[in-house]
This record gives sequence, structure tokens and C-alpha cells, in this order.
Amino acid sequence: MKLQTKILLLAASLAAIGSAHAQEVIKIGFSGPLSGGAALYGKNVLSGMEMAAAEINAKPLDIGGKKYKVEIVPLDDKYNPSETGINVQRLVQQHKTAAVLVPHSGGVFAVQAFNEKSKVLLLAYTSLPQVTERGNQLTIRIPPDFTGYVVPFTKAMMARFGKNIAFATGDHDYAKAWTAAFKPAWEAAGGKVVGENPMSYNKAADFYSGVSRVLQSKPDVLLIGGASEPTALVAKQARELGFKGGFVVLDQAKLDEMAKVTGGYAQLEGAIGVMPLAGDDRPSPTAFTARYHKLYPGKDPSTEVSLNYSAVHATIVAMKLAGTTTDAVAIRAQMDKAFSTLPKEINPNEIEGLTDKGGTVANTIIAVVEQGKLKGQFLRATESAKN
Repeated sequence: MKLQTKILLLAASLAAIGSAHAQEVIKIGFSGPLSGGAALYGKNVLSGMEMAAAEINAKPLDIGGKKYKVEIVPLDDKYNPSETGINVQRLVQQHKTAAVLVPHSGGVFAVQAFNEKSKVLLLAYTSLPQVTERGNQLTIRIPPDFTGYVVPFTKAMMARFGKNIAFATGDHDYAKAWTAAFKPAWEAAGGKVVGENPMSYNKAADFYSGVSRVLQSKPDVLLIGGASEPTALVAKQARELGFKGGFVVLDQAKLDEMAKVTGGYAQLEGAIGVMPLAGDDRPSPTAFTARYHKLYPGKDPSTEVSLNYSAVHATIVAMKLAGTTTDAVAIRAQMDKAFSTLPKEINPNEIEGLTDKGGTVANTIIAVVEQGKLKGQFLRATESAKN
């Protein structure tokens, strides 16, 4: 046999061996805002997912006797639900994604119209309780139900500032759900809603006219919220127009990111919202923040970073438990166990598991801005939040 022939046969043999041991790819899709007013929010979510994938890929991953690596496939939907639906169809059909993550309620609802039929696991990053109340069998709601914040936010702000509140939130579905839950709770506590003026947070940067309109009702407190950057602008412009009351900040917006836009916490004095992860001094959040700082020097992780980081880890654990990377029903059946058994180092928000309907349960910390600093208050997860 000629030398050239032997070399060709050897090359073919080595190629066959390499193919037999080659890693297969688990693709997890993402459809969220990577441009426009909510771009920072979407990029934070994506960074958490990619951080998790990098950690998983740093170690051998074996599922059902095959070796895998994890790939995050991101598509920009500009916070537009119709674009989300198109993106997810593309992710499923073209990229064969095992699961998709969508970080806004409008997009989640669009995908829920077909994800069960398409046999794709939907990882929904929204604290809107209706996402799981719909009974979609292939949906996981990643953050805890936001309604757990309503009563403590109401008590704190009413005691400190007064009983008149005006709503100046975004006009997207998530903000509408917050106002629908907040209004009766505020009124039940003896308060009054004196004004409502929802604004398009994701399409504008100048909110002076809208804020001025709502301030004419002379509120003691403003309910504001959407993505962090436009929410901060609403607060900043309210202060510039003379508002001296408090802010109830929807959990979608992050106080630390808002402070970067407002030039510190002074203009956010009296605000109440979710404690930034970097301000949470529990061991798991502290360790996670340190790891994130090594990857992104000078940038603090937000809860959308950490929660979606954990969601990717939990999805891969569920695949291991199910012994499959493609059967969405089998993977979904293992997600409660996957979340509840996550090691502390990859569970910085200390998620305890899932409710029967597929929402996460976790203890949370809320924060108020007092004298230019964040002050935390621990909220324990309760059975009433498990829906």
C-alpha cells in the first residue's frame, strides 16, 4: 500500500474517532430587547445566560451518554411581542433550540400561543403571576410573583409620604398588570389614586410633558417603572419639575442602575424597590457578585443577571435528570427538582423550587433609599405567593 494511501486511511480513521467523541450542542434561545430603550435590560439578561453557559462548558457535560456543550442563541426583538413570536419560531425551527428565554411579559404571552404545540420549554423572565395562572404546561416563570411586593411597598410609602398616589408607569403589559394589582391594595389601605398617565418608556427619552401632567394631581407618591434607564429619567425629570415625594419602583427597574442615570441616590430619595444584588450581603449573592466583577470589571450584576444565570443552570440540570436534551415535557417535569437542588454558588437568589404552576419561590429583599443610601428589608417567601 502506498504511503499516500496509508496517510489518507489514517486521516479518515482519526476523523471517525474524533466524530464519535465530538461534543453535541444544546442550544438555548433568547429573544429580548438588545436595541432601543430597554437594551440595557436585555443585555443584562443575556450576560447572565452567557455566564452560566461558560461555566457549564468549562466542565465535562454528559447527558444520556453523550457529551455536550451549551450555546446561547440571542435574537433582538426590540421589546416588541410580535417580533418575539417570529424570533422564537425561528429559534425552534432553524436552530432547534431546546428551550427559549423571553424577558418580557408581552413576548411571553405571544410565545405561549404556540410553545406547547411546538414542544419548546419557555423560560419566562417576568414576575407577572398571569404567566403561570394560564396553565401553560411548558412555561417556567423565573422571578417570584411580584404581588408579594405590593403590600409592603404600600405600607412603607403611605407611612412616610402620604395617601395620594399617581401612576406614571410604562404603557406595556407588565406595567399595566402592576397598576391593576397596586390600585386596589393602595385604596384598601385608605389611600387615593389621584392621577394616571402611562407613558411609552421604550420609545421616548423626554418624559417632561407626561410627568408634568401627572404632577398636576399633586401626588405624595409616584408609581413608576419599566426598564431601568427610562424609569430613572422619569424620576429625574419629576424631581426637576419640583416633585418631593416618594417613588414606588416596579421590580423590573433596578435602583442601582437608576442611580447611575440620576447621578447617585439623591434624586431617588424616598424610593422603594427591589434590593440590588450587589447590595445583598448574604453569602451566595456576595460570592456571585465577586465572580461577575471578574468577568465584567466595574459593573454590578442585577437580579436579571443572576436569576437568568440560575435558570440556564437549572435547565441543564433538568436535562441531566430527564436524560434528554430534546423532550421538553420530560425536562419540564424535572425543573422543580433542578432548581431546589442547585448548589448555593449557582443559586445566588436562593430559589427554593417551583410552585405547582411553575413559578419560582424565593425569599427576597426590598430596599428603600434613606439619606442617600439603600436600606434593606427581608421578605420571606409565603404560601400566598405560590401561584
